Amino acid sequence: MNTYFRYLPVFLAVILFSCKSGEKLFNKGRYGDAVEAFVKKLQRRPSDATSLQLLPQAYNAAMEFHEGRAKQAIASNNDLKWEAVRNEYNAMQRLYNVIRSSPAASAIVKPKDYSTALASALNNAAEARYERALQLLEMGDKQSAREAYDEFTASLQLSANYKNAAQLRDQAYQMGLIHVVISEIAISSSYFQFTADQFRDAVVRQLEQRRINNFVKFYDERYVRNQKDFQPDQYLEMRFNDFVVGQTYVDRYQREVSKVISVPSNQKDSTGKVINVDITVKATLFITRKTLASSGFLDYRITDVTNNKLLRQDRLPGSYTWQNQFGTFRGDERALSNEDKRLIGGRDVPPPPPQDLFAELTRPIYDRLASDLQSFYSRY
Repeated sequence: MNTYFRYLPVFLAVILFSCKSGEKLFNKGRYGDAVEAFVKKLQRRPSDATSLQLLPQAYNAAMEFHEGRAKQAIASNNDLKWEAVRNEYNAMQRLYNVIRSSPAASAIVKPKDYSTALASALNNAAEARYERALQLLEMGDKQSAREAYDEFTASLQLSANYKNAAQLRDQAYQMGLIHVVISEIAISSSYFQFTADQFRDAVVRQLEQRRINNFVKFYDERYVRNQKDFQPDQYLEMRFNDFVVGQTYVDRYQREVSKVISVPSNQKDSTGKVINVDITVKATLFITRKTLASSGFLDYRITDVTNNKLLRQDRLPGSYTWQNQFGTFRGDERALSNEDKRLIGGRDVPPPPPQDLFAELTRPIYDRLASDLQSFYSRY
């Protein structure tokens, strides 16, 4: 009993708010929302006088509004008018379902069932999209085929399995595709061909995985070269130029280091504990630094196969600097930092072979090329 009285004020507040919110919505001209608010009130209190009085008025006003908009859309010359009609019928069918959910509401309002009209509007809307798609498909160019694909998709979303829209959408997709062949990479020295091939493989793989554009597909030239029926639309050609491995530069220098440390003294305090004192320890580092710089460029260009028109070209620079440091020291080891000890622990090693240097300098080139191609093909 105590629990009932505890929650009674909250319950009464909810009822009062529902009533007031329904009236406010009605007075603001939001008749559809008012209908839903009044029905919710009647589900809790079937005898609520305000809801019983205003619900029929709100429903009739909402119907007048949506039916007027539906008739206006039907009378227009807009190709997609049936989608607007569908929206209005949807709104009215929703009110039908809402009222039917409440016996008290159904007793005072006889809502109109728009399910048949809604199905007819959906069918007409799907037909309109379908006809637009057919007209676009007949134009025969890639851009129109892509637009036809979107129209067939919209038709199927309005009415699943509408006619042969799914089959024609697949046809439109194939017609709208741009087939881009990525060439084998030309390079001045066969010594680096293996690394260049790895670079090209990574480019192809990345472009396929990113799916930059649904209507652009990339192919490795090695796999389509002998396919007689394959007709590419664009050709991406790449060439590495001016790959240079410089001389190894050796730089020797020395550096003085020092550190203040605490060490035990020969003295003790009154308790007999040894007193620590600060001292400065010093050492000299003798460091050898070897540096080898490599650089190169990747030239690429994209051409239209049908007319040999140059679509894009650029030169992308890359560089990589190998460095090794090692050293010895003289003096007190305690003066050395962890970084100093790492240098002392290093050793003299020869620079990487040219092929490894070439692989390293292609990394920044690859990142730049992938970004360029993504930007270029995302606009198609």
